[in-house]
Amino acid sequence: MLNKIRALSLFALLLSATSTYAADVDADAKTAPVATPNPIAIISTTVGEITLQLYADKSPVTVANFIDYANSGFYNGTIFHRVIKNFMIQGGGFNKDMVKKNTKAPIINESLNRVANSKYTIAMARTSNPNSATAQFFINTQDNVSLNVTRERAGYAVFGQVINGKDVVDKIENSETKKVAAYSDVPAEQIVITKVVIK
Repeated sequence: MLNKIRALSLFALLLSATSTYAADVDADAKTAPVATPNPIAIISTTVGEITLQLYADKSPVTVANFIDYANSGFYNGTIFHRVIKNFMIQGGGFNKDMVKKNTKAPIINESLNRVANSKYTIAMARTSNPNSATAQFFINTQDNVSLNVTRERAGYAVFGQVINGKDVVDKIENSETKKVAAYSDVPAEQIVITKVVIK
C-alpha cells in the first residue's frame, strides 16, 4: 500500500512538472518574435552588380525604409557621390547632376543592434544627429570600428552585408576622385545606380 501511495505521488509530481513546462512553452510562444526573412537586394550600377543580404531581423526599420526607397524607384539614376579609399563608398542621394534628391522623413537610428561596421557591410549615412538618416547609404570598405555604437555615442546603423559583387565594391573604392563644387571625393568617372531590386 505504501509503495502504491509513493507511486501515485511520483506520478502527480511528474504531471505537475509537465504541466508547468507546457505553460512555460506556451507563454514563450506568445511572446517570441515572429521570424522575419532577410531579403536580398541587388544594386545594379554602371560598373557591375552588388548583391546584399538585408538584416530585417536586426534592423527592421532601416531595412523597411531601404526597401521602400528601392521599390519606389528612388535610387534609379542616383550615383555613388562620395568615395574614400580604405573607408567607404557612399551613394543613394544625388542625381547625375550632383543635385540632392528630396527624401521622406528621417528614421530612427538602429545602431543599438550592435552590428559592427565591418568590411563589406552596408549602413545608413546620416548627419551628426543620430536620427537623421533618410535615403543615403554607404558600404564599408574596411572594418570601421569608429562608426560603431558605444556608451558615449550613437553609431551608424548597419542593415546588411555584401554577399556577391565585392569586386565591384573594390572597383568603386579604387576610383579616381575629384572635387565638384562644394563636394569632395566625387568619382571622376560617374558611377550610376541604374536600379535596386528587392528579392
